[in-house]
Amino acid sequence: MSTPPVATEAEVTRLYFAEHWRVGTIATQLGLHPDVVRRVLGLDLPRGAGPPRPRVVDPYRDFIASTLTAYPTLRATRLFDMLRERGFRGAVRTLRTYVASVRPRRHREVYLHTEPLVGEQAQVDWAYVGKLPVPGGERALWLFVLVLSYSRALWGEFVLDLSVHSLCRSLVRAGKYFGGLTRQWLFDNPKTVVLERVGDAVRFHPVLLDLCSALRVQPRLCAVARPQHKGRVERAIRYLRDRFLAGRVITSVADGNRQLEHFIGDIALARPHPVLAPATVGQVLAAERPRLLAMPDPPPGTDQVLPVHVDTQAFVRLDTNRYSVPPECVDRVLTLVADDTSVRVLDGPTVVARHARSFGRRQLLEDPAHRDALVRQRRAAADLKGRDRLLAVAPDFAVILERWALTGRSLSIQVTRAIKLLDLYGAPIFAAAVAEMASRGLRDLGALAVACDRLRREQQRPVPVAIPLPPHIGDRDVVPHDLETYDDD
Repeated sequence: MSTPPVATEAEVTRLYFAEHWRVGTIATQLGLHPDVVRRVLGLDLPRGAGPPRPRVVDPYRDFIASTLTAYPTLRATRLFDMLRERGFRGAVRTLRTYVASVRPRRHREVYLHTEPLVGEQAQVDWAYVGKLPVPGGERALWLFVLVLSYSRALWGEFVLDLSVHSLCRSLVRAGKYFGGLTRQWLFDNPKTVVLERVGDAVRFHPVLLDLCSALRVQPRLCAVARPQHKGRVERAIRYLRDRFLAGRVITSVADGNRQLEHFIGDIALARPHPVLAPATVGQVLAAERPRLLAMPDPPPGTDQVLPVHVDTQAFVRLDTNRYSVPPECVDRVLTLVADDTSVRVLDGPTVVARHARSFGRRQLLEDPAHRDALVRQRRAAADLKGRDRLLAVAPDFAVILERWALTGRSLSIQVTRAIKLLDLYGAPIFAAAVAEMASRGLRDLGALAVACDRLRREQQRPVPVAIPLPPHIGDRDVVPHDLETYDDD
């Protein structure tokens, strides 16, 4: 930066001290750099070299420092509220600027990079995929992922259930796919795995512990709020999101699992190993397989087993859905055995019902054989006085009886009320009303009464009135009197 002539320096001095021009104005008008103007005027001191200007936060600096030492992440707005109670009259923007300059910096944790032993550990996690339409609504779709820490080989499957039984099924299937098991399973801290945790004291889910005992695998947990401890499965999930899930529509669990199986075999295993490249993940997995623990033969069971009560309509309930059982099991406690494909209901060792597992919402799954048995049972129980009379008048009344039997209501009361309608409206109207109800799929007794009255009005018949007579009064012949015997007066 050149030195200006003496005449220019004199002009700068005159304009600044006599005319009171600003430094920027002088620099613009004389074609000089602002730093040159400051140097001529003796204003080229380094910034901050002069005495510090008093600030409105100065009286509160010690309080702010002690508070941030105890609570490093406390927001400036909360500090502002605390200082206002202590007499602070500055703006929140002033305080926020000061707090940003004095807030203690968080020291980043330093991690030691280690490589696991061959066949030592597998990391487990789930990834949320989205919503999947199911009968009766929709359910959350999840992707279970298990990664062998040494070879980075991954296996996964789509699931609609995050229960501990679903976890156990996925773990066993992963072991079958890899041809063996690692010595440790590393989990996060979900309720499916951990029922309670206080520091290092952990209470695992007993169903998971039973599986670990049968397979001789040790369950382990990450530290709380330390997802980097299971970074291999986290990176595998990110890899699947970017390479497999992106731009792909999953229409069903079965379809998604078929596509995922092809992706793992054709693409995921062929990718280079991140540490042992140029070897592929599949090649490292082939070297790791002999070091895995052998799977028991047969593998341990992973079915969900629980007692269930059979309701009065011969159904049992599982996950908002109802499954039929034979009617003779009503009001008993049976054993339900379920996996992700089937539901079985056992009476001791005997299987009394078997259904395909439904992951819909509030679905009714009924075996036609159970329905037929219930109808036969209700018909046998409906051997009531007057039923034959109704059937003789209106043969279609058998359809109405069948519908009543399925509702679980008292057939005796229903038949008695139907007989009253027959007595009030007569056989032709009653038979026509019953035929109309049977053809329209109706079963309500009130609808039968409405149909009878409408047909009566169409035929222009009088309103039927029931005249109850005491039981001691029977049919009597009335003998008319001779009117001539009456007095004419």
